[in-house]
Amino acid sequence: MMCQFNLNDFWNERVLPQQQNTALRLRESVHIVSELLKEVEKSEPRFVGNLQEIDGRIEGLHVVSQHEIEVHLYLNQMGVFNLVDDGSVSGCASLKLSDGRKRSMSLWVEFITASGYLSSRKIRARFQGLLATALENSAFNSIAALNPNATEAILTIRNGFIVRIVPAFRCGGMWPRSAQHWPQSQLWPAPQVVSAVKSEGFTLLSRDGIAGDSWAFSFAEAYTSLLEDGNRKMMLSILKTIFDRHLEPGLLLSKHLESLLLIECEKHPSDDRWKPEDFGDRLIGILLQSISCMQSRKCPHYILDNVDLFAGYEPTILNEMAKLAWNSVRLLIIGKLDAL
Repeated sequence: MMCQFNLNDFWNERVLPQQQNTALRLRESVHIVSELLKEVEKSEPRFVGNLQEIDGRIEGLHVVSQHEIEVHLYLNQMGVFNLVDDGSVSGCASLKLSDGRKRSMSLWVEFITASGYLSSRKIRARFQGLLATALENSAFNSIAALNPNATEAILTIRNGFIVRIVPAFRCGGMWPRSAQHWPQSQLWPAPQVVSAVKSEGFTLLSRDGIAGDSWAFSFAEAYTSLLEDGNRKMMLSILKTIFDRHLEPGLLLSKHLESLLLIECEKHPSDDRWKPEDFGDRLIGILLQSISCMQSRKCPHYILDNVDLFAGYEPTILNEMAKLAWNSVRLLIIGKLDAL
């Protein structure tokens, strides 16, 4: 072992308080979003507010950091479209009307381009306008604000808690062509887990900053399934706690930490390597991998090739994050966990 890591102490003193604080802010934010989505639905029934709690989890809600959550607003009627996954836009795909279908046959007729593609940008703009009207006429307009400079729906609630609401299509029972190579490891995850993940499918998101009318791939549900094991899931919470405590909001997000953690899972496929007494070594391994990514200015996507999760990051920011990661490794090795 490279270090002695007292899991119970760190969990009780660092992770739990942060989770409890996030949960309090989350509860209020979910209530506000639910009420606003009800008003949006009254104006436009195609945008159905669907924040349903299933097995203790709110469907479509994802915690990005202790300062931000993302809500996937699932849309209907994807069946009349074909998925065009030709790799022309890295990490994205397009939705095109099925052969022989007329624009008028689609629920989203006014959002379809002349060439038959469903415009992610147009749907996002329409929803953002509806949400702005709903917020303006609501009782929450004194404690919530919509970012006027963004081209997607980003709410700021009270003291800086961010809620990003993203129109989405859930694509179950299918797997994208650009992800057919996954998994590359033959040892982890197990074949039955891989089969279940691919059967569960993926999500297409209407993201800001995506070229043209493309939709971004999201594998949030897949990651949740892959990290269902209690110890690996605990490791993700520990990583979030360390970086959230020392970094400015919005720098290192769940998508980065999940990819780094899942890569470490492939390196150490056996459950015997994820026991509490091994957490220190696993944590150091992930931190060293994060440093390598920061120094090379590239963070790989766990499932998709040719997707850099650090795209757009300034080198100075990555250098500062690398220093934090190095310091965390040093503290782990010398046993000063109270400073983490």
